[in-house]
Amino acid sequence: MKKRVYIGLGSNCGLKQENLAVARNKITELEGTRIVKSSSLYLTAPWGRTEQEDFINQVIEIKTALEPLALLQGLQEIEIKMGRQRQEKWGPRIIDLDILLFGDEVLDFPELKVPHPLMRQRLFVLVPLQEVNAELIFPDDGAKIKEVLISVLAREGNKKIKRV
Repeated sequence: MKKRVYIGLGSNCGLKQENLAVARNKITELEGTRIVKSSSLYLTAPWGRTEQEDFINQVIEIKTALEPLALLQGLQEIEIKMGRQRQEKWGPRIIDLDILLFGDEVLDFPELKVPHPLMRQRLFVLVPLQEVNAELIFPDDGAKIKEVLISVLAREGNKKIKRV
């Protein structure tokens, strides 16, 4: 049975929009996987380590027959083939692919936590995620995407996120 999965994509090195397009194409090559919906692209300020280039971010909704760890492995292989090197936490990257939600599952593996543990703090995830599914409900606590987004905006304001 195919699961509905949301993946966050980001790039702040090289040809950022092209990097996202290449990653999306490679994701569709994963066994039993297709893209159902894609958000707009967003220009966003870096998060965590702020003294670097701005990012282009996007969220996609996929349907996949892959199990969570197999999907994670496939996404990490895409990152490596595209030239990503994990040299520093939150550093510049050609491509970053994060599993945000995996169906209605709550997962706690050493290498994969779902819902993504930091997604509710990041406008560059929440804004495109709401665009893809405005009725989304988080499986761990039943919170609605609109409520979470309003809370983050009230707390932090609109920290440079602009539709491209």
